[in-house]
Amino acid sequence: MRKLLIGLACTLFVTANPAWAALKVGAKAPNFVTTGANAGKPFKLRLSDALKKGPVVLYFFPKAFTKGCTLEAHAFSEASADFHKMGAQVIGMSADDLPTLKKFSVEECRNAFPVATATKPIIKAYHVGLPLVGMSNRTSYVIDRSGRIVMVHSEMDWSKHVAESLAAVKALKR
Repeated sequence: MRKLLIGLACTLFVTANPAWAALKVGAKAPNFVTTGANAGKPFKLRLSDALKKGPVVLYFFPKAFTKGCTLEAHAFSEASADFHKMGAQVIGMSADDLPTLKKFSVEECRNAFPVATATKPIIKAYHVGLPLVGMSNRTSYVIDRSGRIVMVHSEMDWSKHVAESLAAVKALKR
């Protein structure tokens, strides 16, 4: 029943509101601290620390182990070497709990990048909430080292998120 309600809410939201109320390009990315998993191992994620290493692709997805989220994780894992070559790191974010993210980081992210828990305050700060279901929508942000958002792609179809993010990271290198 819960899956049916989530699917219905997602469908209604997508058809009623194709443009997300995501943060805008040029906005300062809200800093946060949360827990996550990388290759099945838990860690603490602080966005400001991640940005010290280079640009961050922060991609929000609704629910681990669902079809679109799994395909998106596979696509990001396949492109992870390209992101690393340009000094960028990919971090997936969802409202899933840590045990779920540990498993997802191994099985679907293929140990290529970390995933972290998008808490309610993080979802609110990034304007990525799906109404009624307490999950995030599918929004990808590219954040430069200074903490400014340089790209936003919000669309429930997962298929363009990696290409859009990669193009934005490449533009930062120019």
